[in-house]
Amino acid sequence: MVRRDLLPRGIRDQRVITAMTTIPRECFVEAGIPLEEVYADGPLAIGLGQTISQPYMVALMAELLQLTGRETVLEIGTGSGYGAAILSRLAERVVTIERHRELLEKASGKWQSLGLCNIFGQLADGSQGWSGESPYGAICVTAAALRVPGPLLDQILPGGRMVIPLGSRSVQSLCVIHLEASGQYREEQVCGCRFVPLIGREGW
Repeated sequence: MVRRDLLPRGIRDQRVITAMTTIPRECFVEAGIPLEEVYADGPLAIGLGQTISQPYMVALMAELLQLTGRETVLEIGTGSGYGAAILSRLAERVVTIERHRELLEKASGKWQSLGLCNIFGQLADGSQGWSGESPYGAICVTAAALRVPGPLLDQILPGGRMVIPLGSRSVQSLCVIHLEASGQYREEQVCGCRFVPLIGREGW
């Protein structure tokens, strides 16, 4: 996966590559799926209308956050739990929000089985963020919004960044939102993408 899909497409952060190599993706999909399909560079359905993102997109979003290992990261959209598992190897602490209790409970069991003790799942409206532990050094949004939710902007540390898919339900761009030390926000478009919609008060 790394040699075939990540390195040729420009993933260079060695910590991200190590995390993608050491976290077993097969633990986060339904049993019985062939390994070649699990590690193919495409999304897989995980039930309840949700997906586990393609490996390249997981790696790209993690790399764009530019984590040092000292941050608390907020993830919006736990899904299978795979993204949070990757982030747990890159940050000091991961707070992840999921609106489906069933998915959150499954993901929590998987993190526990892998000994990932720095992930904290919350059942809530992800479009509102999680103010109880804000501000965050980085925010990773794994569902697409028409615009950046205001509550998420309010929960970024100065100098921090948010990676989020923005656009319609059919046409989206992966964007990085930078919060400058001056308090100004700067948006950078990275590439086209396709994510499930962000559902909630500040989403769809």
